[in-house]
Amino acid sequence: MDFTEKTKDSELIYDGVVLHAYRDTVVLPDGGESVREYVRHNGAVCIVPLTDDGHVVLEKQYRYAVGRELTEIPAGKLDSPDEEPLAAAVRELKEETGATAREMEYIGDYFGSPAIMGEKISMFVARGLTFGERDLDDDEFLDFFEMPLEEAVEAVLKGEITDGKTQAGILRAAMMKK
Repeated sequence: MDFTEKTKDSELIYDGVVLHAYRDTVVLPDGGESVREYVRHNGAVCIVPLTDDGHVVLEKQYRYAVGRELTEIPAGKLDSPDEEPLAAAVRELKEETGATAREMEYIGDYFGSPAIMGEKISMFVARGLTFGERDLDDDEFLDFFEMPLEEAVEAVLKGEITDGKTQAGILRAAMMKK
């Protein structure tokens, strides 16, 4: 069976700086109709930076939407829908941690909430890190630190690291090392 839903009409209901919300009427696979409300987003990247001694570089950052500080891997949005994810990953890693990587390996895509969000996060592992000066955005406040990858995996499994992209990135990076 083809589960594709076809757009009958689409209405932009909110046009923000980062988020663009739509309400679409769709034709369902059985011919019926339904409404889908969702957010379009340019996309983003996240990076699992691994040091030569097996540590992952993590960040502590306050997230307003959830009202608390989270531990995350470096990440950021694409500047435009046409920006190459690798270029964005190189930029975000440098901005947030000051690191440049000898090697950036694409490890897949992550969709955090695909029922309502169109944001695709392209995931990378960075190796061969060299650290220099950070260049945070004006509204960005974060600290970074290192943790052994095995401890980061344990923190994910114990529920201490709750950010979805960070969980997926750390677990993927750990499985790739084996």
